[in-house]
Amino acid sequence: MSSKAERFQRDALRIALSHYVTNGLAAALGLLLITGLIHLLLGSFAAAAASVGVVVCIPPDQPAPKRGKFWQLLPAFVLGLPLFYAVQVLHAAPIWLGLLLVPASFLAFLAGGWGSRGLPISVSVMFAMVFSMAVPDHTSSATNLATCLYFTLGAVSYLVWATGANAALNARYRVLMLADTLFALARLMRSQAQQFTPAMTAETAGRAPLIGTLAQQQAALADQLQAARNILLESPSTTRRQQLADMLMAVLDMRDHLLVCNLDLDTLNKHPGHEPVLRTLSDILEALAQEIDGLADALMRGRTPFLFASHRPQLENLQWGHDGTASADGPAPAAAILAMGMSSRIGHLNDDSLRLLALARGEVAPNVGLVRTNWQLFVSPTVWSWEPFYALWRWNAPPLRHAIRAALAIGTAYAVSLALPWGSHDYWILVTIVVVLRGSLAQTLERRNSRAMGTLIGCVLAGLLLYAHITPLLVLLMVTLAQALAHAFAIRKYLVTAIAATVLGLLQVQMLNAGPSPVFDVVERMADTLMGVAMAWAFSYVLPSWERGQIAALVKRALAAQTRHAREALGLWQLQAVDNAPELQWRLARREAFDSLSALVQATQRSLSEPRAVRPPLAPLGRLLALSYQLLAQLTTVKTMLLLQRERLTPHQIDLPLQQTAQAIEAALALDTRTAPVQAAQPVTPALEWSVLGDPFDGDLSPWLLRRLQLAENIAQELRSQADQVVRELSLATTTQQP
Repeated sequence: MSSKAERFQRDALRIALSHYVTNGLAAALGLLLITGLIHLLLGSFAAAAASVGVVVCIPPDQPAPKRGKFWQLLPAFVLGLPLFYAVQVLHAAPIWLGLLLVPASFLAFLAGGWGSRGLPISVSVMFAMVFSMAVPDHTSSATNLATCLYFTLGAVSYLVWATGANAALNARYRVLMLADTLFALARLMRSQAQQFTPAMTAETAGRAPLIGTLAQQQAALADQLQAARNILLESPSTTRRQQLADMLMAVLDMRDHLLVCNLDLDTLNKHPGHEPVLRTLSDILEALAQEIDGLADALMRGRTPFLFASHRPQLENLQWGHDGTASADGPAPAAAILAMGMSSRIGHLNDDSLRLLALARGEVAPNVGLVRTNWQLFVSPTVWSWEPFYALWRWNAPPLRHAIRAALAIGTAYAVSLALPWGSHDYWILVTIVVVLRGSLAQTLERRNSRAMGTLIGCVLAGLLLYAHITPLLVLLMVTLAQALAHAFAIRKYLVTAIAATVLGLLQVQMLNAGPSPVFDVVERMADTLMGVAMAWAFSYVLPSWERGQIAALVKRALAAQTRHAREALGLWQLQAVDNAPELQWRLARREAFDSLSALVQATQRSLSEPRAVRPPLAPLGRLLALSYQLLAQLTTVKTMLLLQRERLTPHQIDLPLQQTAQAIEAALALDTRTAPVQAAQPVTPALEWSVLGDPFDGDLSPWLLRRLQLAENIAQELRSQADQVVRELSLATTTQQP
């Protein structure tokens, strides 16, 4: 088999075994069992109505901790049921139905105030109304009530099923979420390896281009880590759970070591004799990434991971090129020492990889104390709160503007659907708007293209099925498969979801009320979808929430997070035990620092799809992000020295500089973003150069720590300057565009 075919087979197997496909199959199996049983007991129409209740409850059903799973799903049913019934009652009164749809859509999309947890609830509530429009007209209130009872039966049955399935799959979800995190880590390692190649380092080391690959992958890893924390750190009460949770802790350490790998590349690039060393380090990183991928694959397949050898011998045999020559920045041996330090960081990654392997194979005991003291603090809350909505009632709040925008789009689309010559499926345009229109233009454009293409493909597939006049049982099986694919890939690959959702929608209508002509249904679906896509695209420019509107707040959050992280990382308590309370505070501060940068990276990336005239200042934002990660890297190096090499530090030499540097960073970053640029302060640590530092592998490390503190302080000053420039340019753009 060719290597290309092997890669395709490997990638296909990873997708098939992934947590999102597993979740999609569980949801579809629930749909099949519930509707199939109701079909046998109560008939086809009852099963079709119950399937709507199931479909309404599926969007928020994602892999989640066992605690609070039922309450995570409940709002979809509680909010959807009365609207489903109201649409049934008003089905024969189009004007009144339209007057219901507009305010109900506004309230449904306000669920975006709950953030990423609220979006599935919005979709569920809208599905309850839209699919209720697909139910045949009733003239009897008793019939309407019976339909709602069938809807309730399906929804409640699915709530029970989803809660039980999530609990039954909890052990599997733990493994799959960890595997997904390892894949994300391996991708980041490969990108970091590219930074060591001569063609890449001069351009990217310390001066990463705007929203470069490393920044995007750091943001993706931060999101994946939080999703994994929520499941893996819940109740680590068994040995296996503790092993997996400890592996996740090891991944966090590896991310830190990867972050500091970019340090000193600028200096090394000025000494051409080190290209062979950097190329070797790149090869070792590539090999480690390959080994991490193999470990993740073994976890997914339920196999014992294969042993892999340590790369320490290869690192120890590197030739550092001490030729005694000098350059403008100091003698070559100083650069060789920096290269040795870089190889030491790769060595830490090697050791962490071996520990991951040993944990996966059950050859070492997990650090139970560390796991148990972390799990409660790092799991996201599962309760629903009204507090996020208190801040929505201001004109520039993105969730409020999106709710207004969506309500106007739904109202307009409904009016257009009533005026269409066919008008038999007035809800199809609405479904398209619900799934395409998003809070940002970038997300809307992405879904617009996928939805249009997916609908065309899905219509062809559904048309073939309808032409074949398949049996009701086969229709139910195809609906189940379509539901599995639509739910599984809603976030990962929306084109697949669009294709499956189109097939699902057409077959769902066939189950509820077969139209007079399957051919016309397909053609009508294509026309309605294209109109819905166009309307969603057009309304994305109505009351737009451009990304620049939230950039200033995200910058302020990032600076505050960096300040807190510096204060916690440089605290004198770092010489105490790893699992004490101050250490946990540092871990929380580190998470917030990465999460704040992740939010800023994603917002800036989305802004690239917006009109050029309303984009935020991209160049200073890119420099701000690069400096932010550099500051994290410097402080992480200091933290590593304090934790792992404390016996080689002289306390009376470092205690005062640690305090002074923390104060200096706080003074630089913790200022109001509306103030003038901060003037550079005098360094509080001695001006040490690499050329005068001793061997970091033998002797006192205090001078090296002082040098890192000096660099961190300087970076903080530069970071403050870039933040002020971003805010000034945002304010200037807002002022010049006002009438």
